[in-house]
Amino acid sequence: MKLNVTRQLSRRERRLKNRIDKANWSGQSPMIAPSAIQYELADRIQATNAGGLGVVQQMVKQLRLAESINRNCPIFKMHLPYSEADHVLNIAYNLLAGGTCLEHLELRRKDEAYLNALGAERIPDPTTAGDFCRRFSTWDIVALQESFNEARMKVWQQQPDSFFDLAILEADGTQVETYGEHKEGMSMNYKKEWARRLA
Repeated sequence: MKLNVTRQLSRRERRLKNRIDKANWSGQSPMIAPSAIQYELADRIQATNAGGLGVVQQMVKQLRLAESINRNCPIFKMHLPYSEADHVLNIAYNLLAGGTCLEHLELRRKDEAYLNALGAERIPDPTTAGDFCRRFSTWDIVALQESFNEARMKVWQQQPDSFFDLAILEADGTQVETYGEHKEGMSMNYKKEWARRLA
């Protein structure tokens, strides 16, 4: 990180710490009392709510994930203009930016700051993304997973040997409804169903 950015972040942190310190209360009450808000449209500065997108893109670039997706999942005969990785990453970045469905890609397409952050002239619209998803067969999904596994292996190879000394497995139980109320280990679950806990 650049030194001036580090200094700016430190100044902001100190200013905020002073602001929320109880000893510095000005006596204002009620506390939330907004003045007239003015909005300005900056010519040079753009903002996006997907601030972590740059870090994710750097990781994708370092792991060469896009190349791996294009190599392992040849869905298209020609890339006009989007590649397979463009589609997969477009859907993933949409989720990272707060989208919950393909329709939210339309919001991303019309967000200039988002497109600039991606370094993209344009991204696939929801209809094109849906068409891409429908082209996937079972084997294409397996091939896509293999691309992720390749990237995962690169990450694992960067870990020191001591990282592999201890493995922690986190698991959660599942409640399965059954009709054998008299079986051993049966009880009512939180939904008032006869259930048995499966680990």
